[in-house]
Amino acid sequence: MTLTILAALVPIALLIALGAALRRGAFLAPAFWPQAERLAYYVLLPSLLVHGLATARLDGVPVLELAAVLVLSTACVALVLVAARPLLRLDGAAFTSVFQGGIRFNNYVGVSAAAGLYGAQGVALAAVANAAIVPTVNVLCVLIFARYGTAERARPGPILRQIALNPLVLGSLGGIVLQTAHVTLPPGIEPALRALGQASLPLGLLCVGAALDFGTARAWIWPVAAASLFKFGLMPVATVLACLALGLNGPAAVTALLFQTLPTASSAYIMARQLGGDAPLMAGITATQTVMAAALLPLVMISLGALTGLG
Repeated sequence: MTLTILAALVPIALLIALGAALRRGAFLAPAFWPQAERLAYYVLLPSLLVHGLATARLDGVPVLELAAVLVLSTACVALVLVAARPLLRLDGAAFTSVFQGGIRFNNYVGVSAAAGLYGAQGVALAAVANAAIVPTVNVLCVLIFARYGTAERARPGPILRQIALNPLVLGSLGGIVLQTAHVTLPPGIEPALRALGQASLPLGLLCVGAALDFGTARAWIWPVAAASLFKFGLMPVATVLACLALGLNGPAAVTALLFQTLPTASSAYIMARQLGGDAPLMAGITATQTVMAAALLPLVMISLGALTGLG
């Protein structure tokens, strides 16, 4: 398990490092990075979500039980995060980054690790995990940006409009609708969406690396620690409790625990940049959690799995 997870994490860390090197070496014009972030947010990431969710194969997967565990654990941790905000003593923009760092996940690592652990069954389980928590996480994050990303309390109308028009939410829902309706993507459209989605990972991670500002690293320590405590501590515990409560076990339970212990994805940084959050802090959380996950993810998976017998 450890080697499988490490194999999925290493290229992510390398791409983040390359993005930092490209930015500091001025290899690309500074104006490139904001445009790359916009392209990833409005085109590449939605394509990834539509294609991944629409083409998933779900035969023999406990869809409802797995989805319920993931949505329940995510919602519980999100509520605890919001309740704990006064104790964190962070401004609104910084809190949006900690919130994303506490609940958002890197689905590339999840799919790769699940496939390495369980083969075709793992890919199907990962597809259900994505279908359940991608829209859940994106709706929750849009709500948090609408409430805490600005100085004034947002009105219900703008919040609902922001959710309805969010490209990541639309991409998630579009893929789920196509999957539910058993609609096959046309031959010309399917490879185009797949290619666009595949481009989202390297470009997003390069942008994360480019945004890293090590001059402000000391200011990251507390927010990074807080986000990581929720991500690698509370979230897996909440997931195990949800599995026990709903009777989910075996490979499906292991996959649920895997996805809920993953480090934050590059999409968190892209969303922070586009919706007015603390993007440099979000880049720091993303990079730090990616490195931490190499040690913590296998440790959490093995220890909690052994204690509860979910695997």
